[in-house]
Formats: sequence, C-alpha cells, structure tokens
Amino acid sequence: MSCRERRKIDKRPTTITCNKAGTVEDLLKQSSQFRETVEKLKHKELVIVRDGKAISSHFPCSLIKNERLTVKYVKATDKPKKAVSFSARLPRKAPTRELVMFHVLAKGGKNVVRIMRNPALKTKVQEVTVYAYKGEKVKYALRRDGRFLNTIFKKTCALANISTEVNTEMSNLVDGLEGKTFQIIMLNKSSPSSQQPSTKTPASKLSRIQNLFRVEYGQNAQMCREVKTMKRLMDLSDSVCQVRVNGSARGSGFLLFGKFVLTNGHVVKDVYNENQRHLDEKVTVHFSFESLEEVEGGQEEVEEIVGFEYQPDVSGCDWALLRLRTQRALPDGLLAHSGFLPQSGGICIIGHPDGGVKKIDPCLIVKHENHNQVVEKHYNENQGQIHLITSRFFEGVAQSVQQNQQVLTYESCFYFGSSGSPVFDQHCKVVAMHSGGYAYRSSQGQTQSVIEFGYPLSVVIERMIVQAVETERFDVIHNVWCVS
Repeated sequence: MSCRERRKIDKRPTTITCNKAGTVEDLLKQSSQFRETVEKLKHKELVIVRDGKAISSHFPCSLIKNERLTVKYVKATDKPKKAVSFSARLPRKAPTRELVMFHVLAKGGKNVVRIMRNPALKTKVQEVTVYAYKGEKVKYALRRDGRFLNTIFKKTCALANISTEVNTEMSNLVDGLEGKTFQIIMLNKSSPSSQQPSTKTPASKLSRIQNLFRVEYGQNAQMCREVKTMKRLMDLSDSVCQVRVNGSARGSGFLLFGKFVLTNGHVVKDVYNENQRHLDEKVTVHFSFESLEEVEGGQEEVEEIVGFEYQPDVSGCDWALLRLRTQRALPDGLLAHSGFLPQSGGICIIGHPDGGVKKIDPCLIVKHENHNQVVEKHYNENQGQIHLITSRFFEGVAQSVQQNQQVLTYESCFYFGSSGSPVFDQHCKVVAMHSGGYAYRSSQGQTQSVIEFGYPLSVVIERMIVQAVETERFDVIHNVWCVS
C-alpha cells in the first residue's frame, strides 16, 4: 500500500509493503518520514483515511489491499482516547472471512448528534470505518474502536442503515454488517437494560470491610467511605486474589471471567517458558487471604497460561492470563464490571501489597499536567540524599511519565506485591490494572514511590483478543464475547 502524508515540504506518496501481520500504525512507523512527522505533530491526533473514511490506528493492515491511505492530523482532545494505539500483532493466518468491516457516519442522529470523542474528526471525514470479528456484538466492536463517546453505550442507541433504515441494536452480532453504512441513533434516553446487583450486604461482610480499610490512607480515604461504595467494593473484592509461586507471594490478580485470572506479565515471567508455553513452577492464586488470624481458603492452582506479553517499553504490554484448574464455584469475573479511564478524581486499588493480606487503597488520579509537580515534590524532599538518590533519577522519572500518556497515574501506598491489582473508579468500575511505579528509599529510610501507574484495562483486553485470535484460543474469545 502507499501512504500520503500531508506535509508542507513533501506531498509525494510513500509506498510501504505489508509483509507481516500488524496494525496500520505499526506499518506506518516503518517510514522515517512518518516518524519525523509524528514527532513534529505529537500534540495533534493522527487520522488515517482509507477510501474517504477514517480508520483506527489499530486497523489490521491485512485488510489493506494495494490501497492508498492519506495521513492527516487534527487538533487533539484534552485527553484523547489512547486505547486505540497499540502494537500487538494480528494473525497472518487468520481467515479474512472472520473479519467484518462496516462504516458509521461521524455525526449521529437526533438527540445524539455528537458521537465522536474528537469533534475535529468531522472536519476531515464524514464517515469512519470500523472493523470487527464475526460472532462479536456491535457494542464491543465500537468500544474497541476507541473513537466513540461513552454516550452511545450509556443510552439505548442503535445503528440505522442509511439505505434501508433498518436498525441494528448494540446487542446484535456484527456478522451481517459487512460493507454497509450506518448512522448511530438514539432509541430512547434510558440506559440499556441490565441486571442490577443486590445492594444488600451481610453484617459479616461489613466487618471484613473494616479489615480491608485498616491501613493509613491520610486525606484520600474520604473518597471511598460512602457506605454504598464500600458495600459494592466489598462484593467486588471477592474476585481479587494473591498470586503465589511455590507458595511464595509474587503479586496480585483478579478473576476476569470464567476460570481466567488476569495479572501482570512480570509477576510470572520468571517461571513461564514463553517459547514452549508452559509453567516451570507451581503457581496458585488465593482469593481469601484477608486476615492473618483467619484459616485461609480459596486456593486454586493455575493449569496454564493462555496469554502472555511482557515488553516493558511498550505500554500495556505487561499482562498474563491464567487458566485455573478447578471445578469449584468462583467469584464473579470483573470484566462485566469494567469501564474506561476517568479524567480525574478518586480511584480505589484492591490487592496484596508487600505480600500481605488483601487491602484497599483509595487515592487520587494524578493528571498529566500535574506529573512534574509530583516529581518535584519528591525531589525537594530528598535533596540531602545525594549519595542514595540523585537529581538524574527524578529527571528520568519526569521524562518517563511525560512520554507515556497511555497509562493511568496516581499516588498510592501500594508498592511491591500489588502488581496485577484491579483499579476501580468512583463508580466501582475496573478501569486499569495496577502495574508499577518509580520506587526509591526516602531520607527516613522508608520505601516510597514518586508516582504509580496502571495500564488501561481496555488496552490489555484489546491486546489479549488479538493474541487469542493469533493463537486460536477461542475459549478466551468466547468468554470475552459472552461478557460483552
């Protein structure tokens, strides 16, 4: 395919060959001209146009057949949806009949005119192209696309065929949408019907809440003290577990769906042979490690790792999906309670910091524009520690967090042993997986972290689906589709 970059200096088309599986953005990055343009326009949002319609940056390049793409840039939103930018490989051998492409007008119908996260997109194109996998629901394809506002999922919306005026609801499958063009319309302003969880919580669970919150949180604790929120988090905490290798704590995790637990890739990388796809040591997860005085239960053995990525330099590429060997009833999977990254406000992390019992840490999101302030605060507090920690360390932290805008950042007391913990927003939705921080030893000799971060769950799920298709793990794909 050839790609035209709209540049003042050189408007000549550049030909790029798609000789391996990947995304369109991955392919474009092979061009030095594209990389140079991206650097110059890094504060703008990339728009890739195919046949007059905008495609996502994670559009499979296998769907591009000797075509010309036009690369444009528009004004970025305050916090663009970064989940659409990833570099996981798509399966070369996957049959093309499994993929579906359909088109959506960039302007919605009455009462839902604005449907795109970035309104500037409408100045460049009138339609966007969405890809999907046969057998999945419309709403999941649109969520994965990443360019649509959450409004279309919170209200009862549908796809209206602009030729036949036949409606396709969000819960329908995408199988019959190939090549068709739709407009998103609102059927009514109410939320889509869903089963509401019970708000009744036994008194015994309320005592467990006290144990979970029994750590020092300072002023941030006020954000998660509403009884309604505490009860809901208590129910969801049953799905959080500690990951152990040969009985020793290695990290945290949570039941995603069915018998599958999600954790960070670095938690199990030392005991997992990625080439042969098998575990070298015994790995177990423990759902009920909440008090040292209680008799521990809820232990389940990991049968296999069905999905794994660990590339620290690639955002979101640090996850492992564990399949449990059990016939017992398990807690509810948290994928059904997932959401997208909040702009700001409070969050709660549930996990096993320092290899200890299950705890909750309410904390505040650190906005991108406040990153430097947080780093400077830690630097000012440790200037006398030149022999232990240098200004170069803090400069490196500042540069790293500024460059990596695809993560959720916050200040938490969760350090070692808590990798893989679910991060909940103020509505008790899982929005990220706690994955790391920039640790150092303070002037008082205590281990602290400049800033902590979690990868958006939407990015991890996206990468997981791509790998599951490539490795033909249809059990994983089926579970994701059933939940969504």
